[in-house]
Amino acid sequence: MDTRTRMVKAAESLLRASPEHDLSTRAVCEAAEVGAPVLYRLFGDKNGLIAAVVDNAFARYLKQKRALPPSDDPVDDVYTTWDIHVAFALANPTVYRIAYAPSLAVVPAGVEEARQLLLEKFVRCAEAGRLNTTPDEAAQVMMSACVGVNLCLLSQPDTFNDPKLSARVRDATLSALLVDPHLPTVDQQSAMLKTVALQCAALIRATPTTLTAAEVTLLLQWLDAIGAACGPIQNGSVTPSASSSRSRRQQR
Repeated sequence: MDTRTRMVKAAESLLRASPEHDLSTRAVCEAAEVGAPVLYRLFGDKNGLIAAVVDNAFARYLKQKRALPPSDDPVDDVYTTWDIHVAFALANPTVYRIAYAPSLAVVPAGVEEARQLLLEKFVRCAEAGRLNTTPDEAAQVMMSACVGVNLCLLSQPDTFNDPKLSARVRDATLSALLVDPHLPTVDQQSAMLKTVALQCAALIRATPTTLTAAEVTLLLQWLDAIGAACGPIQNGSVTPSASSSRSRRQQR
């Protein structure tokens, strides 16, 4: 094990054991059996070391996510992503608090990659006609809701002690973002038009066409305008496939 890896592992171990969720650079150097100059040469300062710890923990988490092949149901994949993220937070409470702390000057690379992987899953939902907003907006909504739940569970477990809290917030959040593909009523036409426009835009961005670059740009402007102008879906219900997907996971 090289010196850098040894120091990161020592720092993560000390963070896990610290009731203050902090560490001293001296303790890290002693645990790794190196001098202080080595720490500053490899990490710049204490913040650089902590960022390396966060990235190391997220690397393990992201490896798990990348190992999961996309299923036939992009909606099911989004639900699974939420559950995996919550499990990671509960298993790594100190690192998670640091990763999403507002005081960090730079967003850790692992945090941004996790957002990008989520964005890709929402792009698949849009391509399947299952999203009622843009993939980027959906990722923002889901991340803010999921991180909020996790920080509540970690910071105030006695107050936020409902064992179904995460699932309830997950279902409420995703039911507002996802579309039931079997909406039959005339009242839903505006919302369905928005969904089709978003789906078409996502597919055009992902698929080569015979259109010129200028034509693609103009078409995407029209589709984005339709998606922005049409109202959101009002049924507020969880999609059938999403509900059945959760049932399948509960049975496993």
